[in-house]
Formats: sequence, C-alpha cells, structure tokens
Amino acid sequence: MALKDQADVLLRKAADAGDVPGVAAMATNRERTLYEGAFGERVLGQSAPMTADTVCWLASMTKALTGAGVMQQVERGNLDLDSPASKWLPALGSVKVLEGFDAAGQPKLRAPKRPITLRHLLTHTAGYGYETWNAEVGRFQQATGTPSASTGKLAALGTPLLFDPGERWNYGINIDWAGRMVEAVSGKKLGAYLKENLFAPLDMNDTAFKITPAMRARLAKLHQRSDDGALVPIDLEVPQEPEFEAGGGGLYSTASDYLKFVRMILNRGKANGKQVLKPETVDLMARNHMGDTRVTMLKSFIPQRSNDAEFFPGMPKGWGLTFQINNEKAPTGRPAGGLMWGGLSNSYFWIDPATGVGGVYLTQILPFVDRKSLSLYYQFEKTVYQTLN
Repeated sequence: MALKDQADVLLRKAADAGDVPGVAAMATNRERTLYEGAFGERVLGQSAPMTADTVCWLASMTKALTGAGVMQQVERGNLDLDSPASKWLPALGSVKVLEGFDAAGQPKLRAPKRPITLRHLLTHTAGYGYETWNAEVGRFQQATGTPSASTGKLAALGTPLLFDPGERWNYGINIDWAGRMVEAVSGKKLGAYLKENLFAPLDMNDTAFKITPAMRARLAKLHQRSDDGALVPIDLEVPQEPEFEAGGGGLYSTASDYLKFVRMILNRGKANGKQVLKPETVDLMARNHMGDTRVTMLKSFIPQRSNDAEFFPGMPKGWGLTFQINNEKAPTGRPAGGLMWGGLSNSYFWIDPATGVGGVYLTQILPFVDRKSLSLYYQFEKTVYQTLN
C-alpha cells in the first residue's frame, strides 16, 4: 500500500477514535513533499477541520528555527561558539550556580567555574533548567518571586544554573538566551530577524511569534488530557505582547511551513535557489557537540504540562546545535545520525540526512509526550520508512 493510503488510514483512525483532537502530518525528501494529511478538528466540538495550513503552537520546535538564525550570525562572524557569551550579553557574566537553599528557604549561590558559551546554550549544557522538569528551578522561582519563562517577562530568564557549564546535559531556557544573542548582534527583535533572514527566504509566511489575524482564522486550540483520558480544549496562548520573544518556544506555525525548514536542512542550507545557511554550517549543526555526554530522561514535576519524557528510552542520544541526535538506528527505521525534537504541545519533527527524508507532525495536546499522540507520531514516521522503496 502506498504511503498516502497507509498514513491516511493511520491518522484518520486516531482522530476518529478521539486519540487526538486533530493532527496534521507531512513528509518530504530533498526534492518534494512525499505526504500531506490532516484529520480531526482544530478545536474539539467545533466543525473547523484540521488542515496542513492549520496554525499551531510549535512550543520547543521553535528551538531549531532560532538555532538556524543563531548559526547565520556565527557564519557572519558576529557570534562565535566558544567565547564567553557575556561578550554579547553582559548579564550572562553574572549568572550564579544554585547550591541549595538555606534554613530560611533562600537560595545559596556561587560563581560558576567557567563562563557560559554559545555552544553550551545550543547543546543544553550551560546548566539552565525548566521548572517543569527541575524541582530546584520551581523552588527558586517561588523563593524569589521569579516568573516562569512562559510569562514572556525578562525576569524569567534570571534563574540560576543547576551546575557548572559544560558538565552535563539539562534541558532549559538556553535557547531563549541564544535568541537574545541574535537580537544583541542584529539590532532587531528575534521575530523580525527570523522573518527577514529565514522565514521570508523559505516562504514560511505563517510562522511568527505574534499571531496575525490571518493566522488566527486558522488557529488550533490546545487540549488538556484529563486523568480519565478525555481531551478538553483550553484557552492557553503564548503572551502576544511579551517583554522578550521566546526563541525557546514562542513561535506559531503550520505543518506546511515547518516542512520547508526541514527540506532546507536536508538540502544543506539551500531552498528556493537561495543559500540560507552554508552547507558546512548545516553539517556542523548536525554533529554531536557534547562529547560523551548523553541526553537523559526529563522527569516531570508538573504533570499537567509534561509526562516523564524521553525519545527512544535506552538508546544513546547526543545533541547537535539545537537538535537531538539518535546514535543508533531508531525503532521507527530512522538511521543513526537522525535529527529531531518536539514541542510541549505534542508536536514533533525529524530530519534524516542519511536517507534524505524528514517529517513534521503537529497536534495540540498537553501534557507533553502524551501516550497516544507520541505513539501516533512514531507510527507515522515508521510508515514513511516502510514505504520508501
């Protein structure tokens, strides 16, 4: 059976069963779109159908787009990977390491052993965390009145490091800081910079931090999975007038837009006859940049936002410049060296430089790594590989 038939059956069945409210999925090779399909509803209980141009919150799928903007600035010599990041953002020079809390519940802080670099930020080895997966970050926020990164307030980036830079992998607000570095050297807000240098060249016209009226007309809502398994639409949206545009998770986009980015990476930086990134830059981004350090499971401390999270548990995984890299062949059929990540909203993508294929899968569900949605994503990716003959 052809990819179109198999994937349609798979996705339609899941939407009809109520496993997901709506799903949009696409796959591509270097030349063309291999599959496009969308099933279910943008908002459960409303009639608007999910489509390939339905606008969804990307959440942490934003990180790879920000990373591409960062690496453009590295190419141009405006940033480099290994100088102290405080060279461009002085605030990063005064960041402290959290060593615990005193008897009064106040944080105990010390200076880090080495400065934070852009490479640390892009590989999540700087020492930053998110309160969703780090109880210490949540405790610090409560003790000091520091807001969550989801508020869009600059003070949210004032959390301390959980360890000295470079010592291990820990998922956190690193790419928000990297986005701030792009702003520092470009003199532009991150969204304006990315629109001019990435989205416009790729014809990604439905990708932005601020939801335009045209995008809002096609917007899918987030749905919360309740304890009994039911999905309920919720009114949760990224702040539309934030103090900083969150390079780590603030973008809205569509499956068809994001697929253009995937195809650009597959083509080593080229799209629409334009070289958006140099081939050697894309190759650099796709290599492991944290030595023998490995990606570890994200243990959830806020179950409404995330389940315990790890892709392909038990398989060793490295990290490139904003991508997770599977070091062995994945159960989906993706060869070693594949790139991927996802977003809190249960949206996922993969890029396979070896085979020359990639894909995008968008749903709008909390908590992260929803059992039904993640399983459906894996099945979709597997279906793509099984029909590649």
